[in-house]
Amino acid sequence: MPAWIKRLSTAPGGRRSKWLVLVAWLIVAVALGPLAGKLGDVEETGPNAFLPKGAESARVNTELEKFRTDELTAAVVVYTGADRAAVEAAGKEARADVSDFAPFVADGHRIAPPLPSVDGKALMTVVPMDGGDGITDKVDELRDVAGAHAPPGVDVEVGGPAASLTDSVAVFDTLDSTLMIATGLVVAALLLLTYRSPILWLFPLLSVGFAAALTQATTYLLAKYAGLPVDPQSAGVLMVLVFGVGTDYALLLIARYREELHRTEDRHAAMRVALRRSGPAILASAGTIAVGLACLAFADINSSRSLGLVGAVGVVCAFLAMVTVLPALLVICGRWVFWPFVPRLGTPARKPHTVWSRIGGALARRPRWSWMMSVATTGVLALSALGITMGLSQSEMFQDKPESVIAQEHIAAHFPSGASDPAKIVTASERAAQVRTAAAETPGVARVENGDRTPDGQLTTLSVVLKDAPDSEAAKNTVDALRSSVHAVEGADALVGGTTAQTLDTQRAADRDLRTVIPVVLLVVLGVLIWLLRALVAPLLLLATVVLSFLAALGASNLLFEHVLGFAGIDWSIPLMGFVFLVALGIDYNIFLMHRVKEEATRLGHTRGVLEGLTSTGGVITSAGIVLAATFAVFAGLPLVTMAQMGVIVGIGVLLDTFLVRTVLVPALALDLGRWFWWPGRLFRTADRDDAVTATRAPGSSPRPTAEHRR
Repeated sequence: MPAWIKRLSTAPGGRRSKWLVLVAWLIVAVALGPLAGKLGDVEETGPNAFLPKGAESARVNTELEKFRTDELTAAVVVYTGADRAAVEAAGKEARADVSDFAPFVADGHRIAPPLPSVDGKALMTVVPMDGGDGITDKVDELRDVAGAHAPPGVDVEVGGPAASLTDSVAVFDTLDSTLMIATGLVVAALLLLTYRSPILWLFPLLSVGFAAALTQATTYLLAKYAGLPVDPQSAGVLMVLVFGVGTDYALLLIARYREELHRTEDRHAAMRVALRRSGPAILASAGTIAVGLACLAFADINSSRSLGLVGAVGVVCAFLAMVTVLPALLVICGRWVFWPFVPRLGTPARKPHTVWSRIGGALARRPRWSWMMSVATTGVLALSALGITMGLSQSEMFQDKPESVIAQEHIAAHFPSGASDPAKIVTASERAAQVRTAAAETPGVARVENGDRTPDGQLTTLSVVLKDAPDSEAAKNTVDALRSSVHAVEGADALVGGTTAQTLDTQRAADRDLRTVIPVVLLVVLGVLIWLLRALVAPLLLLATVVLSFLAALGASNLLFEHVLGFAGIDWSIPLMGFVFLVALGIDYNIFLMHRVKEEATRLGHTRGVLEGLTSTGGVITSAGIVLAATFAVFAGLPLVTMAQMGVIVGIGVLLDTFLVRTVLVPALALDLGRWFWWPGRLFRTADRDDAVTATRAPGSSPRPTAEHRR
């Protein structure tokens, strides 16, 4: 490594340069702080934000923009009751309500009379609304008006696309603040428990605050001027990711700094050593996570691409803050920040016999049995993933059903299920009649209604009411058949969109993304591990353990979803999101462990290096894993099932990596393979000699300090 890079990497620990680092961050915070609060201004909330790029349903949304200067979105008022007489009375009231609903109707449109169901137990009124800004407020007002005029014994709900959008926006409106508060409280509590100091826990949180401000400002600038896609979901996950990985890096650096303070009187020298020793591991970790998340740029689904690219920005900003402003703050304040457990020169950095040394001793006695039992345990959990039910309907996307979902259930029970949310066809006007005939003859179609024309008359829309619920498998099959029928009309260039088509396109894109992105992520992570460890066998084994851990986490989460949380299935986006996050985050702990093992094996030989690396990193990696798992567990309390599922899977996977893979499986494999673990690197050639040298030392003797430690 060039000398100038070494000097730059240790600048936060310098006597004068620490002040420059702190001043630089304060300037950045003051300059970019106002931009941090503008991230919501660049979030994409349009109809294509969560759809696959280039999908037919997304193209329909784009074409529909040509029909009006403002987007038309329907709200559906549903009246239901067990008493036919009460519902008939509601029908009379609903006809009177039409005038009350008039302020909510888009210009140039009217409200059709209430449509009664065949069984006489329900009525449905469609309110065509202007889908522009303020639609969520209008839907809330419409609900108030409809509820105020409901006759006794009749339930009134407002559903349809406009209400679904309103309920979804209501979830995301509080997402950022809820996640920030919950994550901050969780991290603060865990840091207090970890350090048992009333002071030290503030420094990681303060540094994460700098990282959060830089992340939001950078994301805003990239979204505004470089086209970085940002949606409400990725913006919410961003802060949790920054808190999680930032705290992990803080724990690793502080642990190494405290260790060096026991050996070095000068705190500046101790921090420089800590940065040199832990910096490569933190850099490799941040690089692995950032590049792994950036691989989601190859995904078709826009929301997946957004989450990956935005997450990569957050990880890079967290890394920069934790290796610059955190060391500067710690060195400026001195040893007293560790009070009441202030590290003193010459005292041992840890107790001679810890739980981690005992675990290492047990692994050394029976390494093969240990790793085989670990593989068997994770394998049994992974088998539970075979019974996963994939896909969630609209009514299953929320932990607590919002009003729009209840309205859709009532519509499905009394009307053709697709009446509230018909499929949309955009076709050339000159072929509209043929397309309508083809659509009407398609099995599964209840009826076809004429729509609008573009101002130039070139395009026409058709509304297709499906017999089945919009989010059912039968409706998806109908959309497939409908597409085949209308595509066969020559010269029509017909496209089929709508909610059912969007669900179908997203499902298929998620399957394609799994086959495309996963191999890329694996190759990228493998490359980083080979660069870090200068070996081939060790990286392959580490990657295999993380993949096994992901499968085990998926299986364990499936059992939890099915038997405890009562989820109907797993959303199509979760396997890919879970894989990328777990491989990128889970490899962290193997990187932290094996970087230290490699360092110790160079001095002590392979066997003692593995045991010393496990013992010295056991406490800090365990703390880091618990913090990261707890931050993602915050998602479990969110109303969106997809967010809750991602939080549970990542949390369980991180705990498996922390307590089983990193603690037992990886060290046992390294001990069992011996020097072959490092093939074909330098340690493979020198491990036998180093083991022989260290074996001649007296049992229990301490390793010789390095020249850097002697200084």
